[in-house]
Amino acid sequence: MSRSYATLKLERQGRVLTVRLSRPEVRNAFDERLLKEAAEAFAAADADPGVRVVVVTGEGEAFCSGADLAWLRKVVDYTRSENLADTRAVVAAFSSLHRMSKPTVAAVNGPAIGGGMGFAAACDVVVASEDAVFGLSEVRLGVVPACVAPFLLKRAPAGRLRRWMLSGERFDTRTAASLGLVDLVVPRAEVLTAAYGVAKGMAQGAPGAQAVVKSILDKMPEMTLSQALEHSVEVLAGLRAGPEAQKGTRAFLDKKPCSWE
Repeated sequence: MSRSYATLKLERQGRVLTVRLSRPEVRNAFDERLLKEAAEAFAAADADPGVRVVVVTGEGEAFCSGADLAWLRKVVDYTRSENLADTRAVVAAFSSLHRMSKPTVAAVNGPAIGGGMGFAAACDVVVASEDAVFGLSEVRLGVVPACVAPFLLKRAPAGRLRRWMLSGERFDTRTAASLGLVDLVVPRAEVLTAAYGVAKGMAQGAPGAQAVVKSILDKMPEMTLSQALEHSVEVLAGLRAGPEAQKGTRAFLDKKPCSWE
């Protein structure tokens, strides 16, 4: 991954890639360019065999403050077809992150508002600063958090989200954690360290098996119990005969560490 981006900063530490939303002058608010570059960067990271885990964070004091105000001023005058293209770009950025076959960790170092919550919720694990602020303020602008809702609903029940989506109120990290939107709460100074700790732990797993885990977690909630059980049988039987399972099981039985390089 040698490409550079105007709105992102990429940094590799071993097998962990950090993607930093980098528009600190607007608290990492996203516009068309950031959305396009984010979708491209996540897809490229997923295709890079040298990357095992991706950490997403923000530059400066914010994680992501939502949509850029200058961009919103243009959107007011968009036609329906322009709005369709625009919202599809938002969905593409979140979906590119959510669809990754590799583990992803959000390091929420500050405010995550509107679409900022989409970037966080699209990740597998969310680590957040104890003083971060969250909000879904779209209804106060006459719109709805439609593009982030599918990712929020993967983490939290609809009934628990209603108040915040209907009111547009801000809420703190403790509340976000109680909703299931945050997995680990740490002091602000420790957010990246904690996220890297989670990422390095995930890098110990077999990449193929992790991709299957992510697929299972996405698909099984929509299955009946009998469908889920049959899917489990098929998946496990197939993996047991594969090279990763053979390698990992032999290493375990021989009491040796297993490298997935």
